[in-house]
Amino acid sequence: MFGDEIEVGFGAFGVLFGIVSAFIGLGFVAIVVTIVVRSSRMAKRGQNPFTMQEDLAYQAMRSQTLAPAKSLEQRLAELDDLHARGVISDEEHRAARAEALGG
Repeated sequence: MFGDEIEVGFGAFGVLFGIVSAFIGLGFVAIVVTIVVRSSRMAKRGQNPFTMQEDLAYQAMRSQTLAPAKSLEQRLAELDDLHARGVISDEEHRAARAEALGG
C-alpha cells in the first residue's frame, strides 16, 4: 500500500505557481513591447521619449493659458497703444474696450 504512492511534485501548488508565473511573464513582455512601440512612434515624430515630460512642462510654462492674467489697466493700455499705432480701427478699439470692461 505505502509503496504505491507516487509523488507528483508540488501538485496543485505547482500548477498554480506555473500559471501565475506565466501571467507575470506575459505582463512584463507586454510592458516592454508597449514601451518600445511608443518610443519608436515618438522618435518618428521627432520627440525624445526620455525628455518628453520636461519638454511638455517647458511648453506649458511658455503658454498663454498658464500666463498670469493681465490687469484691466494693462489690457486697456495695450488696446490704446494698438489703436494709437493704427493696428486696430476705432470700431475695433471701442469693441475691445467694451469687452475688457464688461468682463
